[in-house]
Amino acid sequence: MRREFTVLPENVGMRLDKFLSAQMPEFSRSEIQRAEITHNGIAAKMGARIRENDSIVIDMPERKTSTRASDSVSSDFDLDILYEDDDIIVINKPRGVVMYPSVGNHTGTLVQNILSHTHLSALGGDTRPGVVHRLDRDTSGVMIFAKSDVAYRNLVKIFMAHDLTRKYTAFVWGVPNWESATITGNIARSSRNRQKMSMVKSGGKDATTLVSVSDAWTRVGVSQFTCTLLTGRTHQIRVHLSAHGFPVLCDPVYGRGAARLGSVKNSELLNFLKTHSGQMLHASVLELTHPVTGEKMKFRAPLPDDMSELREILNDL
Repeated sequence: MRREFTVLPENVGMRLDKFLSAQMPEFSRSEIQRAEITHNGIAAKMGARIRENDSIVIDMPERKTSTRASDSVSSDFDLDILYEDDDIIVINKPRGVVMYPSVGNHTGTLVQNILSHTHLSALGGDTRPGVVHRLDRDTSGVMIFAKSDVAYRNLVKIFMAHDLTRKYTAFVWGVPNWESATITGNIARSSRNRQKMSMVKSGGKDATTLVSVSDAWTRVGVSQFTCTLLTGRTHQIRVHLSAHGFPVLCDPVYGRGAARLGSVKNSELLNFLKTHSGQMLHASVLELTHPVTGEKMKFRAPLPDDMSELREILNDL
């Protein structure tokens, strides 16, 4: 597939690789880098800065339109399907499940289990077919995948424009003196630990999270928050809440739970917090227009069993 671009004034000064990624969001950056690209008639350098009226031609290899590769399927757990049609499938992702194959996680992923049930658009790449957004391994909840190419392209646009509503339920340490708040703060990869993200005063990517208090248990200093994403940065909710003094319970990366456990006197709650791994964070609501039909759709995923158990323990205190 050949695509040709002429650089407009608003794109002047961009790196070539970033320009192409913005123009072709259905392809990963690594796929674009493997393509044949010419810049003003000569072999392109991906780090080159582009100028007005530059001519860029890229030849992308043809790909399959859908994926159901026999060596990529798995059925390690039952899928909780919230909705499915010819273009999309919406899943309630369980906690502890990795999204797609990667180093150290070759089997048992969510994508592989979906492929054992149906096909997915190959536009996401060989290991990430149909994937337009992600949840951390230990975050549960609503996820949408593209089955058709047209759905994939339109979902990418919807997520890039943030033209949707994503609400999460979080159990956190701390009881605020406010009912709702807007948390803003740029997020970047930590300079001390490349596996973590952190809020930074300069650089990084802008991020905004709306937070409201759904419930609070003042005796043990725990609250239930509803968090609405206005942006979609890596670990955004976990980073924002932790940075403002409300780390998510059982979060091994940002939770700072060890310092709080000493104040927990109830044995049942203490046992829960000590034995559960994975943050108490759940993607509860996804609301968007159907990427093909344009129909307004709203999907809800009930709290997983462990978060329901936690809430029952808190209510019994």
